[in-house]
Amino acid sequence: MGLFDIFFKKKEKKTVQPRRDVFSLQINDIVTYDLEDYLVIGKLGYSDSGYKWIAYHLKGDKKNIWLAVEQDDELELGIYERIPTQITDVKDRLDINGIRYYLEEHGFARITEVVGQAGAVVGQQVEYWDFESDDEEHYLSVEKWGSDLEISYGYPISLKEISWLAGS
Repeated sequence: MGLFDIFFKKKEKKTVQPRRDVFSLQINDIVTYDLEDYLVIGKLGYSDSGYKWIAYHLKGDKKNIWLAVEQDDELELGIYERIPTQITDVKDRLDINGIRYYLEEHGFARITEVVGQAGAVVGQQVEYWDFESDDEEHYLSVEKWGSDLEISYGYPISLKEISWLAGS
């Protein structure tokens, strides 16, 4: 490196990463919830009649969970974990693990985005049912993928309960 290079060297441009929010998490970001770190390993985007929501697949040391994010009248966040069940028919009321759930919403969504380990294909249609307990503290999400029913237990969380760091 000569004297000319020292004084007239072009400065390298620093790339500024856009600030992440709960709607723009990416694969390999770290989400901290309930004192545990989770790696974002998948993302699904859903759309039903113009209404959109996101589900992030999070891998922890002990278990995998899903973080659901939707902007309705206000920001709604939920943590979901798949549960085994013998349900073959979805009704307006379900009793699972001693909790009674009531149907809140039923519809057909189209998958609009698939990133990483999410288990779906863009354009795929999924039938869904959202259930809530009377106290609104327990959720059930039922999704019908082809002929398979997937059921997840969930509960609401606030934005203050999670944090995230951009991954590599």
